[in-house]
Amino acid sequence: MAEAQMMDDTNANRQVVLLTGLSGAGKTTALKAFEDIGFEAVDNIPFSLLDALLNDAGIPRLAVGLDVRTRDFSVERLINVKRQLESRRSDAVRLVFLDCDDDAALRRFTETRRRHPLTDAGSPREGLAQERAMLMPLRIEANEVLDTSLMTPRELKRWITAGFEALGPSGMAVQVVSFSFRNGLPREADLVFDVRFLSNPHYIPELRPLTGMDAAVGDHIRNDPGTGSLLSILEELLEFALPRYEQEGKSYLTLAVGCTGGRHRSVYVAGELAAMLGRHGWSVSLSHRELGIG
Repeated sequence: MAEAQMMDDTNANRQVVLLTGLSGAGKTTALKAFEDIGFEAVDNIPFSLLDALLNDAGIPRLAVGLDVRTRDFSVERLINVKRQLESRRSDAVRLVFLDCDDDAALRRFTETRRRHPLTDAGSPREGLAQERAMLMPLRIEANEVLDTSLMTPRELKRWITAGFEALGPSGMAVQVVSFSFRNGLPREADLVFDVRFLSNPHYIPELRPLTGMDAAVGDHIRNDPGTGSLLSILEELLEFALPRYEQEGKSYLTLAVGCTGGRHRSVYVAGELAAMLGRHGWSVSLSHRELGIG
């Protein structure tokens, strides 16, 4: 097969992202984000032309969008492409699968006035069901799976930037995000830590309008006897777990820290975790969902 001849060892330092997923999940936005951080972004290229593109040594960072719109698209061929790339440079290729729930996809079709590409399937919902079943092997094969149902284009771009902008041919980027449990879990979260057992500054009138980024709130939370123990336990856990995630080929990991309102305890602990991970040499980004920061 042509895919078996696609790569040689002269391109060993290149990065290749194979981007696929469900229609309506945000692949166009994602490709634009990859382009903004220095990738050559190519969408919907036929498999018959893919060989030449992947063999172009003049493209050090390449993001290729391949999905059911692609002429001669084949799940089996895309999996074979990924595995052939991995056999020659194991850490340089990432298959990223974007997913979303049906309601989010249908809403986006309506907003953009697009039809589902599998129009022969009948209604758009039937098309999504057929596409989801077809793509399931790719979802299982993917290095990264991201559910974009509740993500804005800005949040999707932030995820890609944090995970791939500074990433070399090997290594894993880590994002730490604070959030409020009453507003729901971040869908991109890999590990979730609940810090609602710490003393809550919300009940102290002078601290209530502040956030976990303010020194007075930080002092209050640090004075809780459980805070130091929690941070020590999390440091030990992450020191053990993160290298193993990296060894399994994960390029991007999201740690979510939640409290009731997402303004005090989670913000403080997330900041402490990000600083700790930075001291351990990880590439870290920090965001606070409820504060609109990051």
